[in-house]
Amino acid sequence: MTMFTKRLQNSNGIFFVLWCLTASFGTYFCMYAFRKPFNTGLYANLELFGLGYKTVLIIAQVLGYMVSKFIGIKVISELKPSQRIPLIGGLILFAELALLGFALVPYPYNFIFLFLNGLPLGMVWGVIFSFLEGRRFTEILAMGLSISIIAASGVLKTIYLEIQELLPFITEFWMPFAVGLLFMPLFFLFVWMLSVIPAPTETDKLLRVERQPMTPADKSSIVRNYWPGLLCILLIYCLLTTMRDFRDNFSVEIWNEIAGGPWSRNILAQTELISTAVVIVCVGALSAFRSNIRGLWATLALMACGILMSGGSTLLFHQHVIGPFSWMLSLGTGLFLAYIPIQVALFERLIGMFKMKANAGFFVYGCDALGYLGSVGLLLYREFFMKDLRWSRVLMQFSYLLCFACLALLCIAFVYFNRKYGISRLWSKEEPAAGMQKMSVHL
Repeated sequence: MTMFTKRLQNSNGIFFVLWCLTASFGTYFCMYAFRKPFNTGLYANLELFGLGYKTVLIIAQVLGYMVSKFIGIKVISELKPSQRIPLIGGLILFAELALLGFALVPYPYNFIFLFLNGLPLGMVWGVIFSFLEGRRFTEILAMGLSISIIAASGVLKTIYLEIQELLPFITEFWMPFAVGLLFMPLFFLFVWMLSVIPAPTETDKLLRVERQPMTPADKSSIVRNYWPGLLCILLIYCLLTTMRDFRDNFSVEIWNEIAGGPWSRNILAQTELISTAVVIVCVGALSAFRSNIRGLWATLALMACGILMSGGSTLLFHQHVIGPFSWMLSLGTGLFLAYIPIQVALFERLIGMFKMKANAGFFVYGCDALGYLGSVGLLLYREFFMKDLRWSRVLMQFSYLLCFACLALLCIAFVYFNRKYGISRLWSKEEPAAGMQKMSVHL
């Protein structure tokens, strides 16, 4: 045990929480520096296979990311603590080498390197979350991940544009490698911070169930016993991922359409940072629910509010009641209020409620795999069947579909998991487990 691990183990709760927040935020934010900057480029007047070259690049990377999620269902769910640091280091180095290949190999043959870039990056989230899950305040500890998911893309797009202005001789094909190289030292600094986080305490294990590597039999048992509710969550997550990815990948094009004139590049960061602040408060508050069943209710209610905000803001923008900034801000905030709780709270509560022998990585990676398949599907549908439709119009239409479909699925999931838990236990005091009621739990 290192000196820093002992210090964290014996520290007051505030220092431990701040350390975990910083480590998870920094690591995942820097991961985005290897994944997202390329889509700030426009790659104007370039085509391949009858598609715009930027669309080809996004599809190539998302396909790699999607394959990574399918691989992660096995790798992340079975990951042992001793394997975490070597795996995450190797993943990021592979991704940066792929960006170097993207820069060196000429158009139109370099798109394959974005597939290779996405291939390792899809597993980074699972490695980071494995340091944080199974703790009584996981929702708070994982807020660093949540913040980076929302803030990183907008901030990195702004950084990309600033570097492009300062160093105009760097081409669109070299920019992704340059930004990744810039963030490489910071990435490994934050990985070191993750590596010294101590294992969950006995209190954590009693409240949230000890997280262990899963076997194929464990996975089959969980799917067999809970598949109706999990299927609803999977479909919701798939729709949310598709819209999140579409809004993020084509945010520059969408702003070009809706702004009605020149717009500041800082607006990309502004909308995401405001959304971040709202999501931090709302998702962090879920840790206040010690009871897992009540925590699940609160999580589902927050998701419903987020879905209604996304659909409602689109309707108001469509009716010219609100402007572009308010729409993009409300749409993004609502989207993340529904998306983030699934990753950091929903599966945590389900594992605790049903005492599953499982980890969150197994559930999230199953959802992610199909979510990114949906992203590719929407891109291809737009290119072949809605080619003349504006990007902003596609986003509006999809947000309406998402609102109605997700609310219906959310209601089904709510009813299913409550019935599964047992109506006779909803208001009982069996949770936390016997013996824990006498234990004083302090942050």
